[in-house]
Amino acid sequence: MIEIEHLVKSFDGRVVLNDISAVFETGKTNLIIGRSGSGKTVTVKSIIGLLKPDSGRVLYDGRDLLSMNKSELKHLRRETGVLFQGSALFDSMTVLENVLFPLDMFSRETARERERRALSCLERVEISHARDLYPSEISGGMMKRAAIARAIALQPKYLLCDEPNSGLDPKTSLVIDRLIHSITQEYNMTTIINTHDMNSVMNIGENIIFISEGRKEWQGTKEQVISSGNKALNDFIFASDLLRKASELQELEEETGVMPTRKFPPE
Repeated sequence: MIEIEHLVKSFDGRVVLNDISAVFETGKTNLIIGRSGSGKTVTVKSIIGLLKPDSGRVLYDGRDLLSMNKSELKHLRRETGVLFQGSALFDSMTVLENVLFPLDMFSRETARERERRALSCLERVEISHARDLYPSEISGGMMKRAAIARAIALQPKYLLCDEPNSGLDPKTSLVIDRLIHSITQEYNMTTIINTHDMNSVMNIGENIIFISEGRKEWQGTKEQVISSGNKALNDFIFASDLLRKASELQELEEETGVMPTRKFPPE
C-alpha cells in the first residue's frame, strides 16, 4: 500500500498540489485522473521521489520516503517498477538487454539466472520472439510490453505507470490495460497509473483518484464514477459525447427498467 498525506508542492509561488491525501491499495489498479495541468503528473513524480514536496508525507507500507537514508532509498528503488510515458527503452540495446538492465544493476543472481528471469518476463508479456530486436524495429504496443517486462523484472512490490496508453490505438490500449491489470493481481502489487484515458478508467479503474486544480476532488471506483454527482468530475468525464450518451441511456434504463434501442452514431 502507498499513502500520501497532505502533499503540498509549488513552483515559483504557484501551488500545484494543495493538501492532497489518498490511499493506493495493494493488488488493485489505482488510477490518478484529471485534465492536463491538474497536478496528477506532479503527484506521481512526488510519489516516485523525482520531486520533493514542500510538505506532507509519502508512505510505502508505512515507510516515509522523505525520511529514508541512502541505503533505504536504494532498497525501495529495487522494490519499485516504473513504466514511463514514452517507454524509455534504450535504443542501442535489444529488447532482452533492456529487460536485463535493472537486473544487471540490482540483482545478485548469476548472469544465467538474470537472463532466465528476463526471458520469463518477456514471455509473460508475450514478446519473447522479439528478444533480439531493437526498439526501432518493433511497434509502439510491443515497446510498451517490453517496458512493462523491464518494470517487473525485479518482481517489484510497487508499479507506477505514467500515461501507459500514450500514442497507442484504442485496441492496443485495451490490451496494455488488461496486461497491467492482470500483472497487478498476479504479483499482488500496488499499481498507480497516471492517465486521462477514460477507456482505462472504465476498464480497469478499481480505485480512482480525481485531481482538479491541484486538489483531490473525488475518490471511488469505475462503478461509481459515472454517477458521482461531483461537478468537476462530471465536466471531465462527460467531455466525451459517447460517455454522455451512455450515461443518459443508463439512467433511462434504471428509471424505466426497459433497455432502449441504441442508435449509433447517436442522432
